[in-house]
Formats: sequence, C-alpha cells, structure tokens
Amino acid sequence: MEADGSSSSSPDVILIGGGQSALATAYFLRRTNRSFLILDDQERAGGAWLHGWSSLRLFSPAAWSSIAGWQMPTPQTDTPTRDDVIDYLSRYEQRYQFPIVRPVHVRSVTRIGDQLEVRAEDRTWRCRALVSATGTWRQPVVPEYAGRELYQGLQIHSARYVNAEPFAGKRVMVVGGGNSGAQILAELSLVAETIWITQQEPAFLPDDVDGRVLFERATERWRAQQEGRSVEDPTGGFGEIVMVEPVKDARARGVLAAQRPFARFTASGVEWDDGHYEQIDAVVWCTGFKPALAHLDGLGVIEPDGRVEVDGTRSVKQPNLWLMGYGDWTGPASATLIGVTRYARATVEQIDQMLAEPLPAAGALEPSQMR
Repeated sequence: MEADGSSSSSPDVILIGGGQSALATAYFLRRTNRSFLILDDQERAGGAWLHGWSSLRLFSPAAWSSIAGWQMPTPQTDTPTRDDVIDYLSRYEQRYQFPIVRPVHVRSVTRIGDQLEVRAEDRTWRCRALVSATGTWRQPVVPEYAGRELYQGLQIHSARYVNAEPFAGKRVMVVGGGNSGAQILAELSLVAETIWITQQEPAFLPDDVDGRVLFERATERWRAQQEGRSVEDPTGGFGEIVMVEPVKDARARGVLAAQRPFARFTASGVEWDDGHYEQIDAVVWCTGFKPALAHLDGLGVIEPDGRVEVDGTRSVKQPNLWLMGYGDWTGPASATLIGVTRYARATVEQIDQMLAEPLPAAGALEPSQMR
C-alpha cells in the first residue's frame, strides 16, 4: 500500500529501506498495535534485487528462500532467479498492505528529545523507534590498484552489471572470488574471453551443498552466540562458491581457473610484478560492498570501520535504533531471505518492549540490558 507520508508523520516506528529486511520486520510489526511507516528509495518493490544482474540465481529452492508469513511460490527453475525474487517481494507487499512511501531517499536522521527525526528532501517524519535496513548496494567496494586511473577500458562494479551482451567478443577480467564473481564469470565466458582474478584460490562447495546447508551452519553460529559459546565455522561459509547450474556449466567448459592479483594497471591492460602482461578490454569488479549508512551520520553511531556497534541488531550508542540485514555483524545469515526472519522477530519484540517503557537516555543502555 503506497502511503503519502502526510497522514503518518509521527508513527511509532519508521523503517528505512524497502527490501527483504524491512518487509520481514514490517510483517512482525503489523502483529503489534504499533504504527509504522516504510520509506523506500526505489521506484517499485524489490529492494536491492532490482539491481542484481539479469541471470542471478539463488542458492536454495523457494521453500528455503522465503521470508516470514508467506512462502515464495515455486518457480519454473530449480532455484529462484532474480526476477522470481522481485515478483515475490512485490506480491508480499501487496499481500500485507504495508504502508510504504516511495520513492524517497532519506538524507539524515537526528535525535530530537526522545524521538528521532528523519529527513528526506522536503519531507520530515518523527518516530520513537527506527529500523535502518538500507543494505549495501549503494556502497560498492573497488580495491585500490596502482594505475587504475590510467586504464582506458571499461570498468564496472557488479552492482551495475546487467548482462553479458555489451561484452561480447571482448577480453574481460572479472575480479573477485565470491559467488557473484563465479556467476558473472560463467555468463561472460559464453560470449567473451575471460580472465578471473581472485585473492586466493577459489573455494568451491561440493555440488550437493546449497543454501539449505549454509543456513543450517549459520543457525549453529547464531545459537552459539545466544549461548555465549564459540563454534568453529565448518567448511562451507557464505564466502565460498555454491555450484549453481551456470557455475557447473562453466566448470565443465574449463573456465573456472583463477589467477592471483596483478600488480598494476596500464592504459590497455594489467601487469604482474614478473613482467607478465594481459591486454584487457573491460573489468568487472565483483569485490563486495560496504553498509550504506550515511543517513545515520548525525547520530554519531558510525564507527571507524563504517559499521554501527550493535548488541544483536540494536545500536549500543543509540538505543532506539536497530539495524537489519547488513551482514553477519547484524547476525549470521541476517542478509539472506531465509535468515532474516529470526532477527526481524527479535527486533520487533525489543521495539515493542521499548515503546511500552520510558526511553533511556542515549548511551545509557548497557549491552547486557538489550538481550
């Protein structure tokens, strides 16, 4: 449900972001008597999935790729595609009729007494509790390489990659050894000559390991955190490559061999310290993202590493602020479709409890009080 923002200028809770983390949190909020509003900077439903490359494939079947309340419909392929996820999130919004204002880009959040003021262009809202769920898509990371500014070929980050068509017949270098690097390399290698650069030798999971196994391992890490014990992370973390069908096909074609990082760019390619040179027409950076948290600068909660200190999902320095879905620092598997539910439920329980009690002064809440 699209909201105009004027009739709910001071809801109990504001959620910034319209992707899976915000929607899962909204699902649990609607089961309370708290008013809430979602502010989304996209033109339509789908969150960061709107910006995934066209052939992107999930690691798990639909039953293991769903958020709270409603299971993703079974797609035509073994595992859902990017378009399947966008369709699911759009229908999820419609199913639950969430109050959403879009497109609206939040510029700043500041504290006003016991409330937080949210500003976006010429509109302002206030709330008692804020959930930041802006993800990482707006903050792509490109590593520093000597001479990168001299290189005259095309450079794009995976955040802007759509499909292989513009690269047909070219020599393309893919940088990054994660799942995005492997899937994009697999697609590009069908139409272009490819070179794959990774920091270490790529780690491929066994063919029978998919997102279900990874979620079970993330669940064990989560349980260990709740119980205050350490757990040795078994082989098969989220940084290793899942063998979805396009990657299996690339393996069969012999294109998954990776080289270690080069030393510098030249105008037309890259060079290693031993003098080896490769002419390159284009570079696709599959080198990750940072959390998109610039809107929180005014709260003084962003640490030197670009993150917010949290206990669970709750800010330690600003106790009426929660962060959802930014990566393992907000909870193991919290940035995945299936993994976000437990954190959304716990976050809403904390918000509901806080709204029922007087709000402590900023910084007065000890981590032990927030469990």
